[in-house]
Amino acid sequence: MSKDFLLEIGMEEMPAKFAPGAVTQMENNARKMLQELRLEYESIKVYVTPRRLSLYVQDLAEKQQDIKEEAKGPAKKAAYDADGQPTKAAMGFARGQGVAVEDLYLKEFNGVPYVYALKHLPGEDTAKLLPKFCLDLITSLNFPKPMRWGHYEVRFARPIRWLVALFGDQIIPFSYVGLQSGRTSQGHRTLGGYVRLTKPADYLEALEAAYVLADQDRRKETIREQIKALAAKAGGNVDEDEDLLNEVNNLLEYPTALLGEVDVKYMIMPEEVITTPMKEHQRYFPVRGEDGKLLPYFITVRNGDGTSLDLVKEGNKKVLKARLEDAAFYYREDLKKPLHSLVPQLDRVVYHEKLGTVGQRVERLRKLSALIADYLGLKVEQKELVDRTALLAKADLITHMVYDFPELQGTMGAYYAGSNGEPSEVCKGIVEHYMPRFAGDDFPQCFTGKVVSIADKLDAIVGAFGVGIQPTGSQDPYALRRQALGIVGMLMQEDKDLSLPILIQDSYQIFADQKIALEPLDKIRPALEDFFSQRIRYVLQENGLRYDVLDAVLAQQADRPYSIAGQAKALAVCREEEGFISYLNAYVRCANLSKKASDASWNPSDLIDPAEIELWNKLQQIAPAVKSKTDKLEYLEAYAQAAQLIPNIEKLFEAVMIMVEEESLRAARLGLLQECIKTLGCLGDLTRLA
Repeated sequence: MSKDFLLEIGMEEMPAKFAPGAVTQMENNARKMLQELRLEYESIKVYVTPRRLSLYVQDLAEKQQDIKEEAKGPAKKAAYDADGQPTKAAMGFARGQGVAVEDLYLKEFNGVPYVYALKHLPGEDTAKLLPKFCLDLITSLNFPKPMRWGHYEVRFARPIRWLVALFGDQIIPFSYVGLQSGRTSQGHRTLGGYVRLTKPADYLEALEAAYVLADQDRRKETIREQIKALAAKAGGNVDEDEDLLNEVNNLLEYPTALLGEVDVKYMIMPEEVITTPMKEHQRYFPVRGEDGKLLPYFITVRNGDGTSLDLVKEGNKKVLKARLEDAAFYYREDLKKPLHSLVPQLDRVVYHEKLGTVGQRVERLRKLSALIADYLGLKVEQKELVDRTALLAKADLITHMVYDFPELQGTMGAYYAGSNGEPSEVCKGIVEHYMPRFAGDDFPQCFTGKVVSIADKLDAIVGAFGVGIQPTGSQDPYALRRQALGIVGMLMQEDKDLSLPILIQDSYQIFADQKIALEPLDKIRPALEDFFSQRIRYVLQENGLRYDVLDAVLAQQADRPYSIAGQAKALAVCREEEGFISYLNAYVRCANLSKKASDASWNPSDLIDPAEIELWNKLQQIAPAVKSKTDKLEYLEAYAQAAQLIPNIEKLFEAVMIMVEEESLRAARLGLLQECIKTLGCLGDLTRLA
């Protein structure tokens, strides 16, 4: 027999960003606890709104599963006397386990016979277990910034105001923070009232009657459909913005979307100046025409019904107008000064107390960007554009617009640079040097953006490590991991094989030239190189490469992302070829035997068997070709060349014994195997392959 179970935690409005984590936690914790309690169920669903977090368990068993448990007792020699009669030890063990002494049985453990008892543990009624389950589940939940309230020491997302716990039509009684669980919930804060629940199955329908759509998935789709309908009514559509949609969904309980208008006089401003206040500040959805251009409309979603929508529309329009009026003023004021004239003011803006001002940082970016441009082989005119981009990259931090709308840094710099007649490559580079801004974001597309982006992120990472700021666990306040992933991703896209240790050395030296004191490079270099190596591994794993392929490649090289990526992809391809098993076996056998080689030099003239002489001669022909292909990062071609040695290596192992007694011959044969490894290892250390 089974019944549905409902636990609802009612509270003050919870921040929208808490909702996804709360749902995941509650579901995972509930599953784990029910498993530990041996309670079977059909399904689990967690519902969340700003004012409630609810667990719904469908068809929860009315009783725990019965279990049989085997208990180990004393050894046979202690449990029975010489006549085979149970001793006090056996009788005490049986009594403690709740079984008859004649029900004990013998079983060997590590070769020694012991007595065992088989206990039958009947399951308890679920209703008796649920009060503690409810309390344990509530107290297991964690939130980013929990609150305390009243005189209670407990913490929760926001103050808890009511508790509902029903198993079928039965109330599960428990007390928490001065509240007694019951069957009374609450509807919408202004439109609803108290909601008396008869049984869990009534939950969603009863709350909807009280103007609450408790199912967040249904609520989200309702919002999406309403927005699309209003956008179509205005002759346009809205961008797919799941983050904004999720946030709005978790801000309300009963959605009603409405279409508002934007004063056309503001539409002459850059698009981002209009959409940023809409989305970031007001949680509005901008409307675009079929051509993708912004239309003078916005869509917002109120937490309520359709009453007085015209009044709500006017209120939202006034709020947005105030925001856009500020933006228009800032935009006009910023245009009065050329962007380059703001650069000297960056000397008064502190970047970090130990790393100097933003002005100093700009100078570092210019120098580091110039070095990277040299490594990439850019032309003189391209280097000039890179330098101009690095000079102006941070200038918009001084502008009124970015001061009030920090989300627009880089974007506004590009607009202002364009209005000053700067080249398009410079304008694109200013906005793109911040990319990628987040996981899944695009990489810079123009060369100015790529170079300055690498320099910007490398300066941040080296500087942070140099003053003792390193990511630990989940803590990464300066987003150094994201920036390192950006560097690695960009270097993997370039056909120039840049070395991370060299770039780190260059960045560190530029800090030293500015007399900025960092930890000694020898001290932080290992941590920095390991930090980047982990990011390289992460990027390639995300691209579908196996862990052992990466182990094999990174064991051989870990400092050049482009060649690492090329070598790993080549190894992934080659290992699927028919002849690779023979190649791998030859490499591993050579590697295992050559470990016994000494560091002393060996003489090829000591080789005496035709098989080994033939292998040495062929190796002298093949090795230079393999090295040439490897130097050109043509790993597939290098593998094809190296594979020609496999028949000769197999013939060698059939013809001779490597570990002979004669020292000079043994050394020559081991030396020959070492040379084979150098050539066969063009794809990495293959002993790391699973």
